[in-house]
Amino acid sequence: GMVLGVGSAYFGGWIDLVFQRVMDVFMAFPLIIMALAVVAIFGTGTHNVILAITIPFIPRCARVVRSSALSVREMPYVDAARACGFRHLRIILRHMAPNVMAPFLIMVTAFVGQAILLEASLSYLGLGVQEPTPAWGLMLQGGASEYAESAPWIAVFPGLAITLAVFGFNLFGDALRDTLDPRLRSQ
Repeated sequence: GMVLGVGSAYFGGWIDLVFQRVMDVFMAFPLIIMALAVVAIFGTGTHNVILAITIPFIPRCARVVRSSALSVREMPYVDAARACGFRHLRIILRHMAPNVMAPFLIMVTAFVGQAILLEASLSYLGLGVQEPTPAWGLMLQGGASEYAESAPWIAVFPGLAITLAVFGFNLFGDALRDTLDPRLRSQ
């Protein structure tokens, strides 16, 4: 997503226009629907679940990175690099990508929590990783219906672990934003 967003912002024009319309189509679908579609196409298994989790986040990531890269593209040092005759790849990798890294890292921490929820949802539905592999969704699935009345802690503790993990990554993202955002540092 970062590579696509920076490339789209750097080249602009019709490349950016086509890229943004493709990203609009992908973003029209909710995360879980897109993940279910990827699992339906590729099947279940660890590697396919990783694809099913990462593919829906690519357009969201590319959109945020593109917005930051559009402002970086207009900076004088990018114009100076173009004037010096540097190649496009060098300008993108040495001047633009490092300057959009802060919003990218903040966004990735937010997406980790969503990815945990997405994996747990897929596993709960039986479309994620399969039984010998431990997954919170499988733990919830195993304890949800059969032991709900006699042993509720079988479902409560995996649910609590998911909640704490997502909350922890969200707090980490907020702390990272507070550290990396120059507008918040001056206060």
